[in-house]
Amino acid sequence: MFEKMRERWTKAIQPLVVRMGSLDPSVLTWASLGIAIASFYLISHASNDRTGSFWIVGGVFLILVAGILDALDGALARHQGTDGPYGDFLDHTIDRIVDVGLLVAIGMNASFVDDYSTGLMAGLLTLFGSYMGTQAQSVGVGRIYGGFSRADRMVLTIVALLAVSWQAYTGAAGISVDSMHWIMGVFNLGNSEINGMTFALAISAWGGVYTFMIRFLKTRTQLL
Repeated sequence: MFEKMRERWTKAIQPLVVRMGSLDPSVLTWASLGIAIASFYLISHASNDRTGSFWIVGGVFLILVAGILDALDGALARHQGTDGPYGDFLDHTIDRIVDVGLLVAIGMNASFVDDYSTGLMAGLLTLFGSYMGTQAQSVGVGRIYGGFSRADRMVLTIVALLAVSWQAYTGAAGISVDSMHWIMGVFNLGNSEINGMTFALAISAWGGVYTFMIRFLKTRTQLL
């Protein structure tokens, strides 16, 4: 859904791209990774109190800054006419690191998540979906973008993190799944409470499964 806004975003940042002149686009790419790693630290160490809520907001802000830089590097390379295979390779590599790193950081926050392995699971399943897109390209079908897009996942994750920040600030409790149908426990990856962080992990994990299936079926149809 949010992938459709890419063209509008590209037009909006064009004036900034022009002002950057001859700056090496890879500088923006590596800077986005450094900023993202700083956000991972804030999110993984945020406590369930008012101070922690500010840490989460700070982490979200840094993720947004990293996302802006990530968008600018490609636009700048195209503007300069220097875009090529290495730039595309580097950009997608950093994207995957940020995707998985954010989910692992969320899973490591023991104040909101019962088991850190759910962050690892969400990261792995997210990679499965991304893998199918590039694998389709490797066999000549072209890059497949169907399913739960990266933009959708990032927007929902940011909204979920802002929600858990508000929970920490107000001292509110999450929603217990103990009295719910067992399917909710499966959806929540075994975590006992639904809050912004566990929701972000669950939606990313199951979104990864959905994306994998959709892209596999699309690739299979085109190949056969």
